[in-house]
Amino acid sequence: MGLGAWEYPFRVIVLSALLWVFSRRVIHLRPAHVAGSVGLGVVVFAVWIAPDLLSESWRQHWLFQNALTGGVESSIRSEVREQALPLVFRAIRAVLLVPVIEELFWRAWLMRWLINPSFQTVPLGTCRACSFWITALLFAAEHGPFWDVGLLAGIAYNWWMVRTRSLADCVLAHAVTNGILSAYVIVSGKWQYW
Repeated sequence: MGLGAWEYPFRVIVLSALLWVFSRRVIHLRPAHVAGSVGLGVVVFAVWIAPDLLSESWRQHWLFQNALTGGVESSIRSEVREQALPLVFRAIRAVLLVPVIEELFWRAWLMRWLINPSFQTVPLGTCRACSFWITALLFAAEHGPFWDVGLLAGIAYNWWMVRTRSLADCVLAHAVTNGILSAYVIVSGKWQYW
């Protein structure tokens, strides 16, 4: 028996609890470069939707939809797309939780771990060409048929971490991107981005 519309609040509650228990000591969310982080978030949003706006068939190319990357489809079930509760909690998850979780993993951990497995000895924002590009490529791969814009987003967020040396600024940029994208999805009905 599924949770129906309550699946999304349940996910938010569970993820929030896990973050609180396991990460509260390392998450310091006071950005120092608010304007730059917000600006970067807006730019990444524009980059994310631009190919599909410029060419309706862009995402149909075999480079984006194939056995390796999968197909373009929404992970939000069609029967809950008109219900406020799931949409609100899906947006909350996209804006408040996903940026924290992904930035902790990609920028705060992986970029440093690739330099030294004792990653806590490596200051935030430190990178080598190899750690920068491997992180960006894996971030792209995580986004399946949107790997092209995922790569550009990964490069942008990696660059911002190197420039600011701030997890909070990367989280803010990512949250802005996801927030605008969430609003865009809900208003336009372009569910493939969710």
